[in-house]
This record gives sequence, structure tokens and C-alpha cells, in this order.
Amino acid sequence: MKYCSTRAAGDDLRGHKRFCEILLEGLAPDGGLYLPVHYPQVDAATLARWRNVWHGQGYAALAFEVLSLYIDDIPATDLKALCEKTYTRDIFGTPQIVPLTKLEDASTIAAKTILYVEALSNGPTLAFKDLAMQLLGNLFEYELARRGEHLNILGATSGDTGSAAEYAMRGKKGVRVFMTSPLGRMSPFQQAQMFSLMDENIHNIAVDGVFDDCQDMVKAVSSDLDFKRKHRIGTVNSINWARLMAQVVYYFAGYFQATRSNLEKVSFTVPSGNFGNVCAGHIARMMGLPIDTLVVATNENDVLDEFFRSGVYRVRSSADTLETSSPSMDISKASNFERFVFDLLGRDGVRVKALFETTLQQGGRFDLSAAPAFEEAGSKFGFASGKSTHADRLNTIRTTFERFGILIDTHTADALKVAREHQQPGLPMIVLETALPIKFAATIVEALGREPDRPPKFEGIESLPKRVTRMTADAQAIKNYIAQHCR
Repeated sequence: MKYCSTRAAGDDLRGHKRFCEILLEGLAPDGGLYLPVHYPQVDAATLARWRNVWHGQGYAALAFEVLSLYIDDIPATDLKALCEKTYTRDIFGTPQIVPLTKLEDASTIAAKTILYVEALSNGPTLAFKDLAMQLLGNLFEYELARRGEHLNILGATSGDTGSAAEYAMRGKKGVRVFMTSPLGRMSPFQQAQMFSLMDENIHNIAVDGVFDDCQDMVKAVSSDLDFKRKHRIGTVNSINWARLMAQVVYYFAGYFQATRSNLEKVSFTVPSGNFGNVCAGHIARMMGLPIDTLVVATNENDVLDEFFRSGVYRVRSSADTLETSSPSMDISKASNFERFVFDLLGRDGVRVKALFETTLQQGGRFDLSAAPAFEEAGSKFGFASGKSTHADRLNTIRTTFERFGILIDTHTADALKVAREHQQPGLPMIVLETALPIKFAATIVEALGREPDRPPKFEGIESLPKRVTRMTADAQAIKNYIAQHCR
């Protein structure tokens, strides 16, 4: 399998890099994002075999099957061992890893709708990012040991990526983490998860700004090829292809749990800010998973909903990025969106480069509403969208608890609200849950008048000593810090 950049042209679209090269590289040298030169196709026989693998051997075995299609420069026995090391009951607390809970059944309600929630938050940091990050940590350690090298990871987080990355990388040989986050924009629990880590290889940087400022700093450093090579800079954000690749697996796992036959279709609703989680669903659909609709759910920062409704992609300034009660989605520049636009425009890397490097940089927006391809966002690629507000979140959290006795977090509430607007009779809708409610306790208290349950190991985490460095939103500042503290 070869990989190309979303900004590649001509022969470069055929790809010339293999998985382990882009694993450690992150962003492509031309500023684009890596994708496989083609999506491997899963035929009916393979899908049937994978269903048996899921039911007979479980998530780790299914992960090996999916990842094997994208990774051919790690021996199969080693890749299988990495999957088995990653996806265990000890780490994720349940043998299914991503169990489904049915909320509504077509046989019992008049609307004939079927609604599931797929639990993705059973990992060490109680968020869906663990499912990819735990694998990424093991892949990094494996490949760095094989090469006898080290890696300095630079990341940006709006809440969950940072803690998932740090818990996956803490103590890993050859790895040092520099994680930026927006000062005061995460929940107290999220901050405590990150800032209380005292491991020598973990560095937390609180940036005066919003998530997009942090993300811009990461991209600026990654685009400085000399600095990147000198200091061995890699990324754990979803601009790293390995993150998305790992997330593809749970779409297959959700499908096999919600259906009895591979002739059935399902839809997914995904809370989305940076477009990484739902982009993995797009990839699964392109591979041949029978997905009818991929519903993108946003909060008040609705840049993605605006695009899928109008064809206009319009980024917001830091001042215009709203602070909401689903803070991990307070994002106005969806970095993974470029991957979808690449596919939407027929993999025209030249046009993608012009849109993201010139049009977007100069005018803060681009408009594809008149392009014939825009109609294919829904018709060919199956996308739909919707948005949710703070009032919607409170109502959804409250009614879900009252009707089903299930407590959901704010981001999952956004998705559940939007999912109900796109349900179709007889077609299962799977909502991707993203975090445990304890990470956003204040909103749960507002909705229900009670604190959410807290896993015992996180008791008192907010009062633990913290180690964090405050920094201005400046790429040179983070470069100086890395140069001072890296190996």
C-alpha cells in the first residue's frame, strides 16, 4: 500500500511512501494530509468472513483484518501482536471493546425507528480517542525500536486528544510529547487528566487562545521541514493517518453488532469538530461497508453543518469561536476536512492545494455550492448534517436519562439530538458516543441536578499537583520550547 498527499499532483498521486514512513511523519511535506492511493475494497465474501471474525475472535482480531489492508511493511505476526496488546479487556474494561446499547426498537414504537449508541469511551482516559491512541503508542514504540530512533510528538487538543495521547505515550521508550491546549477552554476534569501527569516525557503547554490557534502552531512547526527533521517531530492529532485508520475499525464493529446480515444497511451520527471521527466513517463507507448515511453533528460552532447545507466552507476567527458546553467540538478549522474535499473533487490535488493554501488563506472561505461535485456530498458520499445548542444538550441529556436510565455526555447529546432528525423507518441509526459524562460534570449537574458517576481511579484528580507551561499563540515560541526540552 502506498500513500499520497491531498495536495499532490501528477505522478505523485500514485504515492511513493509506505505506512511506517508516514506513521512517523504526520503532515506531508507539501502541507497536505496523507491518504492511501486507493481505498481497499471489501467484497461480500470478506465482509462475511469479518463478521465471523468479530463474533468468534473479537475486536483485536477484527482490527488486525482491517489494518492489514493498509499496513504491509510490518510483519503480519507483529501487527497481530500489536492489535492483541492494544485491544484488551484490561485496558478497555469490556470484552466487546465498543459495545452497542439499543435505545429504540422498531418493534415497540410507532415510528419504527431503531437507535443505538456505540460506547467508545471505555479506555484509560474515558474518551473515544483512546481507541486509536493506544494503538498509535504501541506502533510508535515498535517502529522507533526497529529503527533505533526517537520521536518528539507535537499535538494540539481541545480536550480529549491530549489526555489520550499522553496516557498512551507516557513511559514509552523513544517518545517525548509536547501537547498544546487552549488556556481555560477545557473542562476542569480534562485539564486535570493532562496537567497532573508528572512523567518526564510529557510536556503540557497551555496556549493563550482557542484550539484553532493550537492547531495552527502544530501545522506551522510541521511545515518547517528543516526544524521538523532536525528535532524529529511527529504528530498524534488526526492529521496523522494512523489515527484515522485505527478508527475505521469501530465502524465495522458497530455494523456487525447492529445487523444480522451483510445485506442490511445502517447509518451513523457522529459528533464532529475536526472531522476526524466521521472521516473514518467516510473511509469505511468507501471501502464497502454498507453505510446509508453519515450524519455530521456539530454544536454552535457549525462550520461543518454550514458546508453540508450550503456548499460554503467558512472558517471562523478565534474571537468568533464560541465557548460551549461541548468544548471538544469548539473548532472552526476542521483540519481533516481536507481529506474529504480531496475525494469530493475527484482526488484533484492541484485544486485542493489551491483551495486550502490560497483561497482559504486569503479569504477565509471557499464555495463549492456551484460545483457539480457538491451534490455528490450527499448522493455519492452519503453525508448529511445538523447542529445542536446548549439548550438542546440539556434537554437530550435529561430525556435520555429519564426514558432509558442512561447518562450521556454533552458531545454524545449533540449527536443524539441530530440523529433523531435524520432517522429513517427500519434503518438502524448508530450514534457514536465520545466520552463519559464525568468529563463535563457541570453541564450534567445543570441538566439533572446530580453529579455523574466518577470511576474510582479519578477521585480527587482536580486537586492533584499540576505541571503545565503557559505560552502565547506563537509558532516560534513552541519551537524554542521544543528545542530546549527535546532529546
